[in-house]
Amino acid sequence: MSDRAGKLTPRSYSLAQILLHWVIAALVVWQLVFGESMGEVERQGAAADASTVFLADTHIWAGFAILVLVLLRIVLRLAQGAPPPVDSSPALALLAKLAHAAFYVLLVLVPLTGIGAYYLDLPVGGLHELGKPLFIVLIALHVAAALWHQFVRHDGTLRRMLVPG
Repeated sequence: MSDRAGKLTPRSYSLAQILLHWVIAALVVWQLVFGESMGEVERQGAAADASTVFLADTHIWAGFAILVLVLLRIVLRLAQGAPPPVDSSPALALLAKLAHAAFYVLLVLVPLTGIGAYYLDLPVGGLHELGKPLFIVLIALHVAAALWHQFVRHDGTLRRMLVPG
């Protein structure tokens, strides 16, 4: 299969792309669930207990991992391509493109603002914290869309992110 420019496009994502998708997803969920530990450590200071400090440290390392993995995912997408979108209305196709672009922007900017706030003392902590509700909304829409494709449209969209091509 080829796109309009004649470049070959895959029917499914590669194993590396699929693994990166799910590892990044798991790390983002971890961050959303346990990310509040950073604020707790800042509020408690030296009085913070070991588990809170551990979770805060884990938040930092998971953020670095997300940044590195998403950059790798972007490189793979540019190198290997992505399956063409399923047939849908132009409005739904545009919405899907915008949602995916928003994910990539957040997956890069949220770790960068965390690094900026924590290590460089830049005034971007509020922007970093805004990532949480934005991620929650995007994830909810993404999951709803995946389930709609799977159980209403039956178009194989979900399978492309589960089974390598």
